[in-house]
Amino acid sequence: MGADRLASDRVRAPRPVLRRRIASGRGATEQPNAASDAPEVHSLRFWVFVVATGIATGLAGAGTMFLLHASQHLAFSYTTGEFQAAVERSSWARRLVVLAIAGVIAGVGWYVTRRVTAGDVAEVHGTIWEGRSDLSLRRSLPSAVLSEIVVGMGVSLGREQAPQLLGAVSGSILGGWGRLTPAQRRLLVACGSGAGLAAVYNVPIGGALMISELLYGAITLTVVLPALVCSTIATAVAWIYLPNRATYLHLASFHFVPTEAVWALLAGPVIGVASVGWTRLVGWTAAHTVSGKVQLVAPLVAFVALALVGFRYPQLFGNGKDMAHSAFLGQYGILMLFALFALKPLVTALCLGSGASGGLFTPTFSTGAMLGGMLGGLWSLAFHGAPIAAYAVLGAGAMLGAGLQAPLAAIVLTIELTHSTIDLAFPLLVAIGLATITARYLDGYSIYSSRLPAHPHGEAAG
Repeated sequence: MGADRLASDRVRAPRPVLRRRIASGRGATEQPNAASDAPEVHSLRFWVFVVATGIATGLAGAGTMFLLHASQHLAFSYTTGEFQAAVERSSWARRLVVLAIAGVIAGVGWYVTRRVTAGDVAEVHGTIWEGRSDLSLRRSLPSAVLSEIVVGMGVSLGREQAPQLLGAVSGSILGGWGRLTPAQRRLLVACGSGAGLAAVYNVPIGGALMISELLYGAITLTVVLPALVCSTIATAVAWIYLPNRATYLHLASFHFVPTEAVWALLAGPVIGVASVGWTRLVGWTAAHTVSGKVQLVAPLVAFVALALVGFRYPQLFGNGKDMAHSAFLGQYGILMLFALFALKPLVTALCLGSGASGGLFTPTFSTGAMLGGMLGGLWSLAFHGAPIAAYAVLGAGAMLGAGLQAPLAAIVLTIELTHSTIDLAFPLLVAIGLATITARYLDGYSIYSSRLPAHPHGEAAG
């Protein structure tokens, strides 16, 4: 009774145009996601800066992808088609020299940046989760530029960290200019970060869910509406340079068969366990990343090691987007899928531990594609009916959901990234759900929470 009275008496913020309640006298805020806390009121000023953040993030996304493509062209004469094909056309000597140069650029660039901007903050997830919004432009901008350059040269890290970081910085700066409340500014930073991913992968709905489910941890109207507006605007603005199409093209029209659902029931937990191993590797690497003057040479050593492994497996160059695409097209056999599944996390961790900065979204997605394809290939030896490519898509989504600890975002992102997997929705839900549940109960960390630095006071949240 007391709870009902509280819900009925709660005043909605912002106040609606129609002030008179409906005949029952019940309040609109009795729907939980419609309630609003006073610090996060969506004032007109707030919406102006949501739009401005979306525009700034879209421009940042287009700019970082231009820089990425320019680096790919200079490094491997890449113009159109798949970057992986350009790498494979290059001689072993060119691959080695390019990654050695990338190592020098990364070592010197990040060492100088971190020395000059010591004390400045450029870590999005920890900042948002700790309730802050103070991100440094002078540290974030050079770090973002360096990240796109070395990823374009073939380093095994994700390309999305730079636009996410610059989008978050845009929200931080604009929120400060607009004198928004701390809660509004924090929400604006989250919107900018998620919109950065949305812009470069053309996934506005997935980006909005990343903001709500992963970054802000609240799927309410006060969060979802600005998240969706910001991601949509950023995605549309990025079309000035980026194409308006799915990230993974020319996939077959997969059709649901019952064996896929049975496979998802069995493979989902397996992928969840694998994601825990990957997440723990990320956490260990983050805790043992090189520091001091060793940062000057560590990227060179790590990137040359990647080049040497890449003589046999050039698919490991770059963020893994083309590797996943090949699996989605059914171009790999079981042995190749196993090799890439085992090696991609290792070379990515090696690059990350050297002090390089980059994303983990696509490396996680592509690792899941390799594992899903491999498990699907083994399954198909006994149970025919579905192509290995379909299992690769299911595995990619399951690894993403478990790795992010954000199943709703993973479901939508997988569909938006491929545009041809709606018929796989049921086994996708099963695989992502079971993988995420398994990872949550077995461990609970995500690829982002495992990268957080040690708490300055040695405290732990559990």
